[in-house]
Amino acid sequence: MNIIISFTEQMMFPRISALPVAKPWRWLSPGPGHSSFRHSYFKSNILASLSSRSHFSQKDVLIQRSCCQPRSLGKRQFSFSAVGIVAAAPSMVQPYLRLMRLDKPIGTWLLYLPSTWSIALAADPGCLPDLGLLTLFGIGSLLMRGAGCTINDMWDRDFDKKVIRTAKRPLASGELSQFQALVFLGGQLSLSLGVLLCLNYYSIALGAASLSLVVTYPLMKRVTYWPQLVLGLTFNWGALLGWSAVMGSCDWSICLPLYFSGVMWTLIYDTIYAHQDKEDDIRVGIKSTALRFAEQTKPWLSGFAVAMLSGLVLAGINSHQTLPYYGTLSAVAIHLANQIYTLDINKPENCWKRFSSNRNLGILLFLGIVTGTLWKENVQNEEIYQN
Repeated sequence: MNIIISFTEQMMFPRISALPVAKPWRWLSPGPGHSSFRHSYFKSNILASLSSRSHFSQKDVLIQRSCCQPRSLGKRQFSFSAVGIVAAAPSMVQPYLRLMRLDKPIGTWLLYLPSTWSIALAADPGCLPDLGLLTLFGIGSLLMRGAGCTINDMWDRDFDKKVIRTAKRPLASGELSQFQALVFLGGQLSLSLGVLLCLNYYSIALGAASLSLVVTYPLMKRVTYWPQLVLGLTFNWGALLGWSAVMGSCDWSICLPLYFSGVMWTLIYDTIYAHQDKEDDIRVGIKSTALRFAEQTKPWLSGFAVAMLSGLVLAGINSHQTLPYYGTLSAVAIHLANQIYTLDINKPENCWKRFSSNRNLGILLFLGIVTGTLWKENVQNEEIYQN
């Protein structure tokens, strides 16, 4: 039957058959529950509808045939996800967006969240955190994370070429040159400076002091098995900066325990992350806590989790936090215990899921701080009533 239809089409519509357009019934092939008779009948109706016209052009035929095809065919689909935004950008812009890891926002979240904790802790009792500062720090985190990734890739271009997961990065693959990356880095740092200048003088000086950590962190994996510790010192600077942006200076009895907890948190999630690349790291000579801890990773992570929770408890006590805050710390403890217990350091997919779940942990802690700060007003009202 298919042979007869194909021959008939060639004889009756040679111009149609010569067109490089897929036959509409090829993508409408009969699926489960459809008989071959109905499929053949459908094809015959298409030919009949075409033959009923006495005069037509190639353009007419293209229109008739394309009407049966999905409208999305050949069109770029837009998505509001990070990957979709990068894919929808002009092709000449995409390498720069991937260089700053815009398609992988988890790093931006992990940089941003400690500053939200600090801003929320600094809020007045019964008040929500400053939305303007949260927005400003979000923009700054996006820019500084991008700058940090650019610096990292400029240092590690030769290493990245030898690692499967990083070989397609723009600098390692040759999509961008070192000079292009340097110019792009200058633009990111200039915009970041503009964000920093929106803060008070104390915060400007404090923020500028973190730049040395941003620049030197990528080198640490060459000289020490503890580069994750340096990353923790860098990524959690917002725990200091957020408080000073609200209050004008740091209250070290609160900021230092919070900063310490953030560093411990980074040691947890980035050690998990480093286990994805440990075989490649050994081959190219890169050091990490994943290699340092090896099969003893879980006991080390458990110790970091206890230290993190201890710091958060101390920060809560010194900032006069309330019951919702400590209830949230219990949920954070459960989350950490589940991460560590279910971790399989020999399965990269498992490591990635445990690593990326830390965004939810950070958001959970932020919400707990906000709720605890709002609850302070009720506690104060009760104390006033009792007096």
